[in-house]
Amino acid sequence: MNYLDALRQRRSVYALKPESPVADAEIEARIGEVLQTLPSAFNSQPVRVVILFGEAHQKLWKIVEEALRAKVPAEAFGPTQAKLAKFAKAYGSLLWYCDDSVTKGLQEQFPAYAVNFPIWAEQAEGNAQFAVWCALRELGLGANLQHYNPLIDAEVAKAFPHPETWRLIAQMPFGAIETIDPPPPRLPANEVIKTFR
Repeated sequence: MNYLDALRQRRSVYALKPESPVADAEIEARIGEVLQTLPSAFNSQPVRVVILFGEAHQKLWKIVEEALRAKVPAEAFGPTQAKLAKFAKAYGSLLWYCDDSVTKGLQEQFPAYAVNFPIWAEQAEGNAQFAVWCALRELGLGANLQHYNPLIDAEVAKAFPHPETWRLIAQMPFGAIETIDPPPPRLPANEVIKTFR
């Protein structure tokens, strides 16, 4: 699969199987390789990832379910539970974090750019999530991106300890693809690009 094919085939996949066409070690290695290649402002590298397989993956989605069950009325919880079951059915999950100590350190070191560093850290997060998502697709895995934080932050931190400076950004369940929807409609290139000479 070439680069453009990986971009074209990357999309939100919700029908995931609890299996993988590649070994866990290959998934870990590929994520590590991708993260080593990504740009970030001032080479700050604020992105952190926790990889969950097996029981750890299941534990994450139990945490999410319990947090939402406390917020969503019981009579309306059915659709939420069905959606979460799809994520729990996946093979694994990635927890995406931003190390805020990196941002704070740069703000102190370069006060003239202080207001920009949180924006640049978010851009690094987006770059990393997208690049890893494409890499997972290249390995034959589907994924989707969820945002149940900050509702789940405290329980996730207890279940999967990490430095206090790591702020949870997103959750990405992944697995072998059961079914995939056709690509969503996109605006034509001439509507989103302007060229001047």
